[in-house]
Amino acid sequence: QVRLVESGGGLVQPGGSLRLSCLDSERRSTINSMGWFRQAPGKEREFVALLRWNTLRTLYSDSVKGRFTVSRDSPYTVYLDMNNLTPEDTAVYYCARGIQYSSSAKDYNYWGQGTQVTVSS
Repeated sequence: QVRLVESGGGLVQPGGSLRLSCLDSERRSTINSMGWFRQAPGKEREFVALLRWNTLRTLYSDSVKGRFTVSRDSPYTVYLDMNNLTPEDTAVYYCARGIQYSSSAKDYNYWGQGTQVTVSS
């Protein structure tokens, strides 16, 4: 059973940075892609970033392009480095395992529990 464990959320001032981590704790099966999504209060869940596991190909939403970076440095951990954060980035952030390289949530079959990111002065 795949279980994704996220960490790294918190409170940060505008212009600050945070790093989110997501570990596939079962460490057994091959990963196709890992994505990050977020959901702000009263809004739909939206795509943030995506990493194709074997090629390291990445994709970002327009709202985070140039500020966020998705990466990995182990077989089962994905990171989201977030820089120059704004209050509009406040949301619960979710990592998810994808069955293909896709920004659509329907292509992700395992999800983490979410970690809160709050950007406020």
